Amino acid sequence: MTRPPTAAQRRVIDAADPVTGRLRGTESQLAALVRHGLAFRHPRPPHGHFLTPAGHRIREEAATAGASAPEASVPASEPSGVFSARIGGEEAADTGPARVREVRSAWQGLLELRRMTNTGGAMDRPCAWERTHLVQAAALALEAAGLRPAGTGTDGGGGGYRVRATPQPEAVAVREPDAAALRECAVTLEKAGWQVSEHTEPRTGSRYLLASPRRS
Repeated sequence: MTRPPTAAQRRVIDAADPVTGRLRGTESQLAALVRHGLAFRHPRPPHGHFLTPAGHRIREEAATAGASAPEASVPASEPSGVFSARIGGEEAADTGPARVREVRSAWQGLLELRRMTNTGGAMDRPCAWERTHLVQAAALALEAAGLRPAGTGTDGGGGGYRVRATPQPEAVAVREPDAAALRECAVTLEKAGWQVSEHTEPRTGSRYLLASPRRS
């Protein structure tokens, strides 16, 4: 990149999907970002365009500079149509073929980000982006595997997984009232490159998982 992006290119970068870095714009805008090393074209259909690490840095710098209010919780489906993995506890939303395609595309984009940013192009372990977006990253791995998120209600009630932040560094808690489904969550996260351990809640006796992104 020899010069800063134009205003039009900046708008495309700023509007990139916050989870996968997927871009939407005109063919000329996307081609220019590719030429400048800020985006890449996915080799597999539908050949989407995604931010490179350099593109992500520009987007995150702009977001940091413009941040003036606390971050709000992200709903399952924002009015802008930006993808957000379901962490459990959201209002009922579309689970049809369109959502399945969205999730599959997001997961493929994340795997490509691993390939581009991990040492040696390793795709079997989480990348730096996932370690700074733990809840969304873990939830995406679960949803991409076809597991069911919990519906609305208080934590611990009803079926389906719930992914929540924890006070521990680089760890999320995954709760699922069904024991077999909880084990399936553990297996899924381990296959996605996470270290997983099972624990018991002292007050309630319910089982839950602690998951951390594996580094090697």
